[in-house]
Amino acid sequence: MASPRLETYCCPNRDAATQLVMSFQPEVFCGVCIASASINLLLTILQLLPKKGQSPRKMPKASSSSTILLLISICDIFGGLGMIFRSSVWLGFPGFIANISVVNRTDVWPSAFCVGSAMWIQLLYSAGFWWLFCYAVDSYLVVRRSAGLSTIVLYHMMAWGLAVMLCVEGITLLYYPSLSSCENGLEHAIPHYITTYAPLLLVLVVNPILFRRTVAAVASLLKGRQGIYTENERRLGTEIQIRFFKIMLVFIICWSSNIINESLLFYLEMQPDINEMPLKNIRSAALITWIIMGVLNPMQGFLFTLAFYGWTGWRVDLKWRKREIPWESLSSSTVGENAYPSPVNYQSNIHDSKKISTTDSQQTDEAISMLSEGNTSGDDRLTRSSPIYQGW
Repeated sequence: MASPRLETYCCPNRDAATQLVMSFQPEVFCGVCIASASINLLLTILQLLPKKGQSPRKMPKASSSSTILLLISICDIFGGLGMIFRSSVWLGFPGFIANISVVNRTDVWPSAFCVGSAMWIQLLYSAGFWWLFCYAVDSYLVVRRSAGLSTIVLYHMMAWGLAVMLCVEGITLLYYPSLSSCENGLEHAIPHYITTYAPLLLVLVVNPILFRRTVAAVASLLKGRQGIYTENERRLGTEIQIRFFKIMLVFIICWSSNIINESLLFYLEMQPDINEMPLKNIRSAALITWIIMGVLNPMQGFLFTLAFYGWTGWRVDLKWRKREIPWESLSSSTVGENAYPSPVNYQSNIHDSKKISTTDSQQTDEAISMLSEGNTSGDDRLTRSSPIYQGW
């Protein structure tokens, strides 16, 4: 699981709340993390592998949206690998981990492992948060026709750059001036927790707003195609809205326990003695949410692939080929001159306006295609019957 408590545990003089959760059934907790992360890893890779029976038709060119979705999955996979490695060492070498609590020791490897593994997990999941934010931004810009593959470089700079900067800044402030003196006061801990939870809260607050505006813009695009908003087009807009809802639902399910747990632990830290009997229910709630975090945090990768692509099946095709996009008929590569039935009495002096209209329709189709890319949850019959797709 990903929590700033992993870094604070590396401090020999850690606070009582961190000691409470990290010392609660560590074998059980590490086993839960290994099991959850391993299941997530296998199922995520299974989801991403090509399946037998897929149409060999050539895909349209890649979009920034598909690239971002793949990078989110990669961050989850490598973050899960970090959890498996860290928890395995904790289970296999308990004496090695016990040396973290020793002050003024000469062996620095236990602390180096503790800090390095915690930073690895935090960095990968933080980068995943930033990529998810970039996905919401890109979706909105695509329907506004202000984004494309050229913007992926900016997304890389923002996602990886901000993830590394915040992670390094938080760790530096936490362990300043040395590992043995960290957690001596809130001036060390608070900046670290802010840099850890800032991207998470950003996704929780800003992404729903961007998704809502994107859905509204999609409706405007569909209406602008022929000046009408048919039932099929309305259902297409609903499919995109449901996809955004699934993405946010998965995110809330996987990370709301972190916010609840952190709030409970901060409350306990402000008490003179966290072992008092009136705080028993608070301690129990903190420990329960701690175990829940170990289960849900690693499962984000697999649940996101379900939200992105739907269930892709078990039959893996080891001969790699690009994934077919069920709604790829939206691609502009198949747009022809007879995309729409036109009146027989068109005059030659309006050919230029017809070309402009076709170009505008092509841009609209590309925008909708990027939003629906990889989605297998929609009704394929709907897409083929919609006026948007007829003639392609």
